[in-house]
Amino acid sequence: MLKIGKFVSQVKTEMKKVSWPSKAELVSSTVVVLVSTLMLALYIGVCDVVLSRFVNLLIRGAF
Repeated sequence: MLKIGKFVSQVKTEMKKVSWPSKAELVSSTVVVLVSTLMLALYIGVCDVVLSRFVNLLIRGAF
């Protein structure tokens, strides 16, 4: 039980040392992550559609 109390005390001490981002930095970083995720999802989606159509053409013997 003493170890848990010591751990919690150390966590509190370390959390006071943390340099938290400002609201503007947080919003900016969040926007970057969301836009990057959306762009990656669109890229993967387009690649999936193109490759699946290509495979369908191969299966149907179009080439």
